[in-house]
Amino acid sequence: MLDTPAAPTAYDWNKIVDDLNRLLRLKATPIGMKMFATVEEMEAIPKIRRPKDIHTTDQIVGQAARVGFTVGITGDDLVGAQCRVVLGLAPRDEEWLSGKRMAGVWYSNQPEASAHQHAMEVPAAGQWKAMAVSPLVSGRLNPPDICLIYANPAQMIIFINGLQWTGYKKLEWSVVGESACADSWGRALKTGEPSLSIPCFPERRYGGVQDDEMLMALKPDDLVKAIKGMTALSKNGFRYPIPP
Repeated sequence: MLDTPAAPTAYDWNKIVDDLNRLLRLKATPIGMKMFATVEEMEAIPKIRRPKDIHTTDQIVGQAARVGFTVGITGDDLVGAQCRVVLGLAPRDEEWLSGKRMAGVWYSNQPEASAHQHAMEVPAAGQWKAMAVSPLVSGRLNPPDICLIYANPAQMIIFINGLQWTGYKKLEWSVVGESACADSWGRALKTGEPSLSIPCFPERRYGGVQDDEMLMALKPDDLVKAIKGMTALSKNGFRYPIPP
């Protein structure tokens, strides 16, 4: 579970996103994701849109990153348990862990599919009832639990270098394959740690993620830290695009 701060931190989202785009020239809109203990809290977000049809989480996130919408959902708005569990909106029950629905589709048999389900990092169920995503510059999530940054590999390594400018530590991630949202927002919501993923087939088919894009999910404070680090690196000549 993410730690709850004693008081909300004030963020200048316009400056943060301006700096991020100046340093990396991103194509996709940097967005935030916030979880809510009640549906009413989510629905109180200014100008929030609610789905009229059933969606994948990839589609909801894509509406924020690709179109600039502020969208809120509950588990009932999502197509199935796979999407709900990654957000902590449904439990990792025996049916889900069995991998029955993926056997012969994404994995050769049920034991392989079940191993995949057990490998996914997801937040515990029961703490949240709803989720919203919105462009960071909207300021509507005030602040988000995590920020989502789409970038190509050359941009992403500069971003990671920025994270490591101070307080260096080796950053380690995993790749579950299908359901890669568990590698990004699932892991970040569970651990609070910066979480990198190679977006999977549904994220690209339904969420508009481009062929060359990777996804970083991280807390707002870590985003600010990365920008400070990239600014310092830029002064040393290490910047994007990488000069010839």
